[in-house]
Amino acid sequence: MAEQNAYQLADWNGQSGEHWVVHQARLDARLAVFGKAAIEAAAPAAGERVLDVGCGAGASTLALATRVGAAGHVLGVDISEPLIARARALAPKDTPALFRVADASSTELPEGTFDILFSRFGVMFFDDPTGAFAHMRHALKPGGRVAFVCWRGAAENDWVSLLMGAIKGIVPPTAPPDPEAPGPFSFGDRGRVARILTAAGFTDIAIVPFDASAPFGEGATRDAAIDDAVKMTFEVGPLSRALADQPDDIRARASAAVRAAFAGLPGERSVVIDSAAWIVTARNPVS
Repeated sequence: MAEQNAYQLADWNGQSGEHWVVHQARLDARLAVFGKAAIEAAAPAAGERVLDVGCGAGASTLALATRVGAAGHVLGVDISEPLIARARALAPKDTPALFRVADASSTELPEGTFDILFSRFGVMFFDDPTGAFAHMRHALKPGGRVAFVCWRGAAENDWVSLLMGAIKGIVPPTAPPDPEAPGPFSFGDRGRVARILTAAGFTDIAIVPFDASAPFGEGATRDAAIDDAVKMTFEVGPLSRALADQPDDIRARASAAVRAAFAGLPGERSVVIDSAAWIVTARNPVS
């Protein structure tokens, strides 16, 4: 396994996976509008078979299952054992969805089986994205469809830019990451996404911007919602990594600054924050 894939495997079966399980309901609520847009782009029909890559706790997998119905099938795969366990616990007994702990970039997949290759923010972490998509393409039927949603650049997403701006001057600056390194924003460049899919053998590629406001944290009161949003940012996402090794006094100052940033956003029992993504579609050639 490539070194970066090994890192992702360890991370998502460690702290990241555990924290996502803790905040699963809030995170799925935040991502729901994006998952819905990607599912509409996929246009699953009754009886179709879908591969959901990086399915997490299964929200998108189960939503797809309701679209394909009892005559269809959805396989959700993720490298995180904690998240797959959560998905199985949340799944209704009669769902046509199954969940499997696997790395979709390398695990054996049934060839020519699926009508749709889908993902909700699960395809930006591959060490070799072209190789990963070429591998997954073989699991699609000829003419099969691809539909996924991925983040645009960090600067376009307030849940990163606003919050990282809030801690500027509090936390020592670090070198900016390689924009193409595996991570949530590695597909931020539309041209790069198109090159990856083309090199992997896909055609009819369309990459459309999608912007939405989504809840970030929730609570019975406005203050409780802000507290919840701060807690979540300290446990999940880029800000949590930036603060991971900082002393308590720095973390306390950062917490106050982030809370002030959240206080400037709209929302009553949640904090509403703007996010920017791509909705990507493509097709497996018929021959």
